[in-house]
Amino acid sequence: MAVPTTRQQLIDFCLRRLGEPVIEVNVDVDQIEDKVDDALQKFRDYHYDGTVRTYRKHLMTPTDISNEYVTVPSSINYVSRVFPVSSTYAYDGNFFDIRYQMMLNNMGDFIHFAGDLSYLYQMENYLSLVDMTLHGTTQITFSRKQNRIYIHGDIADKDLVAGQYLIIECFEVVDPEVYTSVWNDTFMKDYTTALVKQQWGMNMLKFEGMQLPGGVQFSGRQIYEDATADLEKVLEDLRNGKELPVDFQIG
Repeated sequence: MAVPTTRQQLIDFCLRRLGEPVIEVNVDVDQIEDKVDDALQKFRDYHYDGTVRTYRKHLMTPTDISNEYVTVPSSINYVSRVFPVSSTYAYDGNFFDIRYQMMLNNMGDFIHFAGDLSYLYQMENYLSLVDMTLHGTTQITFSRKQNRIYIHGDIADKDLVAGQYLIIECFEVVDPEVYTSVWNDTFMKDYTTALVKQQWGMNMLKFEGMQLPGGVQFSGRQIYEDATADLEKVLEDLRNGKELPVDFQIG
């Protein structure tokens, strides 16, 4: 059994599925490359194996502060949240800040408390609630086509300054040139084959009804319609069992 591990091996695999070298598949090399790119885009946008959740750090620069946005790599498909690197335990702001005072009270009670961790757990949840209510989280808008994360509020309020790190929780596409198992994914093989088959049928539509040697008639329309049905089945399987939740695609 052939196991594609490169782009070209996937192409060869799909062509063999369609009949080569026994049957000539009348599709140009560039057309095939386009179909592989289409399959990769669909895989990255919707397949749960097409992206991986990761965390990136970014050092805020004076340019970021001036622009009020952060530029990210094009490999990032979705940004779920952004938060500055800070610690309530090492908070160096106003001595009378509610977070600082609550933490002092919490640590003092915990030092003298002789029991299990239930008190600490409850207090930590309460402190998180207070911090979320009074301070909130960094509000962002992610523009995938611009490769930018627009930051609202925190920069204007000087909560974010140059020299401070941001942690970006995001979903990044899996690079098939590094992780070659992508080329052997069932969806990639089925979807690419159906796309190439559809292109083959489209190319041959102009010869519909033409008489071939031996009295055989070539039906490009039948190939096109069969490929279209194959594509619908592959996409239905993707939606039913392999597609990312809808909210991941909303920025």
